[in-house]
Amino acid sequence: MNNQTKVCQNCKQSFTIDAEDFDFYEKIKVPPPTWCPECRQKRRYAWRNERVLYRRNCDLCGKSAVTIYSPNKPFKVYCPPCWWSDKWTALDYGQEFDFSRPFFKQVKKLQLKVPRIALLTKNSVNSEYTNHSNNNKNCYWSISVFDSENILYGHNLWKKAKDCVDCAFITDGGELLYECIDTERSYGCQFGMLLRDCADCFYCYDCRGCSNCFLSANLRNKQYYFFNKQYSKEEYEKKIAEYNLGSFAVRERLYNEYLEMLQRNALHRYAVIEKSLNSTGNMIFNSKNVQHGFDGEGENLKYVTVFAGIKDSLDMYHCGFNCELIYETHALIHSYDVQFSHLSYDNSHIQYCDSCHNSQNLFGCVGTKQETYAIFNKRYSESEYKTLREKIVNQMRINGEYGEFFPPSLSPFGYNETTGITYMPITKDDAVKNGWKWEEELIGTYGKETIPRDKMPDNILEVGDILKEIFVCRVCKKNFNVVQPELEFYRREKIPLPRECPNCRHARRINLRLPRQLWERECRCAGESSEEGRLKNTGKHFHGTEHCPNKFETPYAPGREEIIYCEQCYNAEIA
Repeated sequence: MNNQTKVCQNCKQSFTIDAEDFDFYEKIKVPPPTWCPECRQKRRYAWRNERVLYRRNCDLCGKSAVTIYSPNKPFKVYCPPCWWSDKWTALDYGQEFDFSRPFFKQVKKLQLKVPRIALLTKNSVNSEYTNHSNNNKNCYWSISVFDSENILYGHNLWKKAKDCVDCAFITDGGELLYECIDTERSYGCQFGMLLRDCADCFYCYDCRGCSNCFLSANLRNKQYYFFNKQYSKEEYEKKIAEYNLGSFAVRERLYNEYLEMLQRNALHRYAVIEKSLNSTGNMIFNSKNVQHGFDGEGENLKYVTVFAGIKDSLDMYHCGFNCELIYETHALIHSYDVQFSHLSYDNSHIQYCDSCHNSQNLFGCVGTKQETYAIFNKRYSESEYKTLREKIVNQMRINGEYGEFFPPSLSPFGYNETTGITYMPITKDDAVKNGWKWEEELIGTYGKETIPRDKMPDNILEVGDILKEIFVCRVCKKNFNVVQPELEFYRREKIPLPRECPNCRHARRINLRLPRQLWERECRCAGESSEEGRLKNTGKHFHGTEHCPNKFETPYAPGREEIIYCEQCYNAEIA
């Protein structure tokens, strides 16, 4: 079959379905999508509330629990111990399928009956405020953190991170990090991005094997670099001593210089794709045949975001650890042949399931655990299941319901509670107009601060007992506080108190990362220098003194200021 151009049912823009995609749809026996790739991703974003956390009482034991469901949500919500217990079963809420009613309306009815887990966290100690996390100790307000300890306000920290505050996308361990992004195996670094095997580097970008470097970029195996210039150990330490790093005013000035370096002086590779073949996207590692992928590793994938150990799958968001034949899903692990499902772990052969675990052969189920051959939470024999499932699918095809992820109107969350508001923001008016949900009662207080922003101590050495004080965010104006482990970290590392709330700090870090979108651009290497002359080339380039002819797909949008080189030109200057 040839490529086909269609018009998205949501945004009304045209999009292309590639010929090889039809082979996959035929393999799993689903029709081709009617929404474009961007709208499909936005629809999946609408189902993921990571960090808007509330408190409400468990509807089983009555104890107060941290949850992703606001108290005004019309669901039963159980705390994690109760939800995973044997005190209840989702089969108690089973219902017959009604062929006279639309499929998704019946799913909504089941959603309103079956208890939902307050948040997804397992095997952790003193880590109540963590979500989508596992095997942690002493972690607070952290999302997608695994096997880690003493993490505050972290996002996507994997493989034994320790003593990190305000960091995102830390892999293969990391210790004593502050405000670091996309960093691997590093220690004692602050305000760093794309660091690997680094120690004691401050305000650095794209450095590997470096130590004791300050406000520098694109370094390899260097030590005692200050503003990208080599110094002796004594000279470097003297330079650093000139900065009062405990002062917020000093830190603010350094951060602005750091941003200036990122935008105008540092060299940027068109995309980070390493040890991978035939792949497009960004932050892709150890992969093969990944198209339009972001943040992960896998094989034979397309339109995938945050993935690990996946193969032969399309259209996924946050899936990992040995998944195969996955399509239009959010939040899966250890799964095989799963489509159109949300937050469902360790399953096989399921479709249109919401929060189901350790099960197989399910269709249209909500909240099941260790079940098989069930439809709408009602168990059948194998032959009955297959016959009924086929009848339902046939009717859904006739009604135009089969082959798409859950509609946003079925999401348990308002769009402004989800990751969508960060990565693909829309206004309340747009949400309401399109039938998407919007939460009017977001958690947070205003005007309760006990210390005005202009009265906050400039230097951490001036900070006394402030654990009971309330501050105000300079961005969103919401109130926030500082917890004890956080204050201890600031004092120990000589870091001034932040002026932004945790959510605004998180948004600032995410906005420093590149968007999950691709544009076609040309290499900006003009031969002896970059196009605008801000960077003088020092390496030998394959195109000599002529402009580089290479084109590529990149997450750097047209019009951005950064100096962007293709892989060959980047390696000529950096490697």
